[in-house]
Amino acid sequence: MSPANASFERIAFVASPIGEAHEALQRLSARYDNFSAEDADVIVALGGDGLMLQTLHRFMKTGKPIYGMHRGTVGFLMNEYSPDDLPKRLSKSHVTVIHPLLMCAHDEDGGRVEFHAFNEVSLFRQTYQAARLRVLIDGEERLPELVADGVLLATPAGSTAYNLSAQGRILPINAPLMALTPISPFRPRRWRGALLPDTARVRVEVLEPEKRPVAAVADHDEVRAVRTVDIQMDHSISMQMLFDPGHSLDERILREQFGY
Repeated sequence: MSPANASFERIAFVASPIGEAHEALQRLSARYDNFSAEDADVIVALGGDGLMLQTLHRFMKTGKPIYGMHRGTVGFLMNEYSPDDLPKRLSKSHVTVIHPLLMCAHDEDGGRVEFHAFNEVSLFRQTYQAARLRVLIDGEERLPELVADGVLLATPAGSTAYNLSAQGRILPINAPLMALTPISPFRPRRWRGALLPDTARVRVEVLEPEKRPVAAVADHDEVRAVRTVDIQMDHSISMQMLFDPGHSLDERILREQFGY
């Protein structure tokens, strides 16, 4: 899908603090100006995947399209860096629309905290003892007890990140699915996760929370000593990520499934 707005003359640049990203920021700002995010047609992020996640969170409520250029470490979500003909390059880019997960965590003090996640929501054991978790989908118990280091729920965009490292399944970017994946499961030993519709409501309850405390993490936001965590995809938020032709996110995810 091509951008709805084919003109990207007003660009807002953001960059990670590392040297090559800062150098690119100075060079591109001098060449194309650097508009405020409010006045810009597009946000261009200079860095790695960590910066891209930060940028998605930062501009989540603006509806601004985001185009990343790789000036960091891991660049799966980024385009190749080139300072030339940037407005023309942006106008030819393809749009990938993604939605974040919404995590609602309840802690031991009865507090309720909400965070969004574009990659995944993960629950981890906080001590040397394995976590004991109960999993419900749309209010129905599906796993009465999961004994593991934890469990995560990943979006299609995040399915090639921590989810893949945990042996979870890769999802095509446009698939209306989420990947529920255990982290080092002990019981049930043969359970390797599940694919869920992106309309599903997932609840994870912590069994023995005092003896086996669990933390919940939405991308980079952590809540300690949780009792229950509710997760669902937030379709009210749509982010447009821009990719060069032939290097779209769905193409990269497809390549990952064939090991290159």
